[in-house]
Amino acid sequence: MPKPLSPSTIGIVKATVPALEAHGFQIVRTMYGRMFQNPAIRDLFNQSHHGDGASQPKALTGAILAYARNIDNLGVLSAAVERIAQKHVGLQILPEHYPYVAEALLGAIKEVLGEAATEPVLAAWGEAYWFLADILIEREAAIYRHIADAEGGWNGWREFRIVARTKESDAIASFTLAPVDGGPVLRHKPGQYLTFWIEQPGRPALKRNYSVSSAPNGRDYRISVKREPHGVVSGWLHDEAQVGTVLKVGAPAGEFFLEGVPERPVVLLSGGVGLTPMASILAALAEARAQVPVHYVHAARDGGVHALGDEVRALVADRPNFSACTFYETPRAEDGDGRYDVSGRVTVDWLLANTPAREADIYVCGPRGFLATFVHGLEAAGVPAANVHYEYFGPAEGLPAAA
Repeated sequence: MPKPLSPSTIGIVKATVPALEAHGFQIVRTMYGRMFQNPAIRDLFNQSHHGDGASQPKALTGAILAYARNIDNLGVLSAAVERIAQKHVGLQILPEHYPYVAEALLGAIKEVLGEAATEPVLAAWGEAYWFLADILIEREAAIYRHIADAEGGWNGWREFRIVARTKESDAIASFTLAPVDGGPVLRHKPGQYLTFWIEQPGRPALKRNYSVSSAPNGRDYRISVKREPHGVVSGWLHDEAQVGTVLKVGAPAGEFFLEGVPERPVVLLSGGVGLTPMASILAALAEARAQVPVHYVHAARDGGVHALGDEVRALVADRPNFSACTFYETPRAEDGDGRYDVSGRVTVDWLLANTPAREADIYVCGPRGFLATFVHGLEAAGVPAANVHYEYFGPAEGLPAAA
C-alpha cells in the first residue's frame, strides 16, 4: 500500500470540491487534449468514448469528484477502483503510462483554474494522484500476474482468427474466435469482456470492448456485436470481417461476472444488446447444472433485433428450475410465432411478481435508462443493493436519478 496521504493534502483536496463541481469537466477535457497530443498515449484509449457524447470525460469527471469528496474515506470507492483497474488491464495500461496522466492532469488544473491553482493546491493534487495511481498500479499488476499464470492466459495482445460468424438478428452478428497459435485460452468468468485492438488502413488504432457471449470452454470465445449507428468498428466487423480475419485481442477482463456456483436464486435481466454477457452467464449456469432457480428476462424492441432467442430457449428447455421470458416492446406481425412472451415493457413490479427477485442475485445489463429503471427501482422496492449487479457498456458515467 502507498504511504497514507498527509492531513494537509486531504484538507486541500476536499477544499477544491466546489472548484471541481464548477470546472471539473473542463479540466478533464483539457487533460485529455494534452494527453492525446502524444499518439502513443492517444492510442491507449477507446476514442469512441471521447466524441460528441464525451462519455469518458464525463465518467472521469465524476470519478475525480467522488475521489475528492471521499478522500478521507476511500473505502467507499473500492468498487470504482476495481472497475478502473479492470478497464486498465483490458486496455493494456502499464505503470509507465501513469506519469503522462499526472503531467496532463496537473497542467490542466493550472490552465483551467488559473491563479486559484496555487502551488499548495497543485502539490496536494500531485500527492493525491500518485496515491491513487499506486493503488491502481498494484492492483493491475496482480491482475496481470493472475492472467499470465492461468492456463491459457496471456498479457498484451494475442492474435485470434475468426473461425465462424453468424447473423443473429438484423442488428447483431456473432463471431467465434480461436487463437492463431493453437493454444488453450483463459476460461473467462461469465459476464466478462474482451478488448480488441483494431487496425484499419488510414486510421489510428482503435480499441473496443465486447462481452463474451459463450460459456467458458478453454478453446475459443464468441462475441455478439450490435451494429451501432456510425460505429466504425462495429460496421467494419459486420461488413468486412470474415472467417479467417485475424484480430488482436486482450485477455478477458471486467468486474461484472458470475462467481462460482450460486447458492441462491439468480435473475438475469437484459435490454437490447445487453443480452451478450447474460448469454454467457446462462450457458455457464446450464453447463454447471445449477440447482437454484434461474430466471432470464430479456427486453427487445421486436423480433427483428432480438438475438440468441433460440439459444436461450434451448438452454432452459428440460431444466425445471430454469425459465426465460422475453418482452417485445412493439412486436411485429411476424413475431407471433412464440418468439416472445409478453408485449410491452418489463417493469420492476412485474419482476417482483414473477421472479424471486427479493431473495435473488440479480444481474442487469442494458442501456443506461434501462439500468437506472431497475437498479433504482429494485432499491426502492427494498431489494438489497449488494444483490443487484449491473454492467455498463462504456464508461461508468453514473446512472440517471430516474428513468
